[in-house]
Amino acid sequence: MKSKDMYIFLSNVKFYARHGVGAQEKLVGNTFIVDLRLKLDFSGAIDCDDLNFTVSYADVYKVIKAEMKIPSLLLENVSGRIIKRLFEDFPTVEAIDLKLSKQNPPMGADIDCAGVEMHCER
Repeated sequence: MKSKDMYIFLSNVKFYARHGVGAQEKLVGNTFIVDLRLKLDFSGAIDCDDLNFTVSYADVYKVIKAEMKIPSLLLENVSGRIIKRLFEDFPTVEAIDLKLSKQNPPMGADIDCAGVEMHCER
C-alpha cells in the first residue's frame, strides 16, 4: 500500500511546566497542551507490522516531555526546541505540525488558552 500523506499524531497532551515571561509564571507554573502531527512514510509498517518501519509515538512523547521540563521565557523557544529534537531523533520524519498552548494565560482576559503553531519541513 502506498499513500501520499501519512501522519502520526499526539493530541491534547498536557504538561505542567514553568514557561513564561512573568515572575509568577516561573514560580507557579501553568498547564500547557501540545498537539503534534508528524508526516512520514510508514507504509513498511502497514505491510510487515514492524515498529522499525515507523516512529513510536511513545518515544515521541518522551522527547516532548524532556523539552517541556526545560523552563523557557517564550513558547516559540519551547516549540522550536521540540521540533529540532524530533527531526534529530527521528530521521524519517518529513514534516511536523506543532501547536503549543498555555491554559489561562495571565493577561487579564477571559480566555481558554493562547499559544503558538508551527509547520516545519525537513
